[in-house]
Amino acid sequence: MSTSTLARTLEAFFKERLMGQRHVSPHTVDAYRDTFKLLFVFVQDRSAKAPSSLGFEDIDAALVGSFLHHLEVDRGNGPRTRNVRLAAIHSFFRFASLQHPEHAQSIQRVLAIPTKRFERALVSFLSDDEVTALLAAPDQTQFIGRRDHALLLLALQSGMRVSELVGLRRGDVVFDVRSHVRCMGKGRKERTTPLTKKTASVLKRLMAEHDGTPNSPLFANTHGSGSLSRSAVSKLVARHARTAGECCASLGQKDVTPHVLRHTAAMRLLQSGSDIASIALWLGHESIETTQIYVHADLALKEQALDRTTPIGKARGRYRPSDSLLAMLDAL
Repeated sequence: MSTSTLARTLEAFFKERLMGQRHVSPHTVDAYRDTFKLLFVFVQDRSAKAPSSLGFEDIDAALVGSFLHHLEVDRGNGPRTRNVRLAAIHSFFRFASLQHPEHAQSIQRVLAIPTKRFERALVSFLSDDEVTALLAAPDQTQFIGRRDHALLLLALQSGMRVSELVGLRRGDVVFDVRSHVRCMGKGRKERTTPLTKKTASVLKRLMAEHDGTPNSPLFANTHGSGSLSRSAVSKLVARHARTAGECCASLGQKDVTPHVLRHTAAMRLLQSGSDIASIALWLGHESIETTQIYVHADLALKEQALDRTTPIGKARGRYRPSDSLLAMLDAL
């Protein structure tokens, strides 16, 4: 039973704010829950105080700073994970600031703790040859192989997050003139992604192999009792990437994860001429800024830009065809 003011406020934050008002996804609830479990265990080890008896005076900016340092130094977490934990703490303290103005000064000092800057690596994605090798890796003489092939194909075409893939139900796939799949993305935002004829055909054959209700998982686990877990998808992607690496050497140099498949879908859209706004909509990004990472990663686009520039030391001039036949072709 909740006892302290902080404990009651935290309970209200989860049940009223996150679940009742914002309707956040279970994954967000899990991430926030894990953050506070880690924080309270850290405080308990330092002060011997039970988590249920902690007050706002116990969770001040100095302690939160020590906790973040503990995550990086003792637990080996990187800046990204550290920032995710801090975002959860900030979210709670913003909620608490409205409920308990008497603790405003202490709360504001916690909210003033900045996120940590870090170097952003270029995204990793697969080439066309690597995509072909990966899709050929599952043994399609077995049902599990056909399921894995369908999942890989959908991931590479749709760019869905792994959480979106495992959450798909049979009723989310619509086969008609404009076949598409619906998924629930981040922030509980539903989006619809068109399917190519090939992807739609593969999914239709997979679904025809076994009965199920519209609410049955699209990608069932080995026992057929439920959906694949996120870790299971990560493992099957890595396993098939190792198999594909036997005939495609470049794959052996890459750490292929479900998110790499998402990056690959985005890069294929970019290289086909799709604009950044369309790609952001396709991937379910809230901000176009998030999608800009793919422009920075595409060396081919940069080389095309270089080809259009005038070499240093040469005068810029209008192109004039050197032959009447070339002139005729240019005029077409």
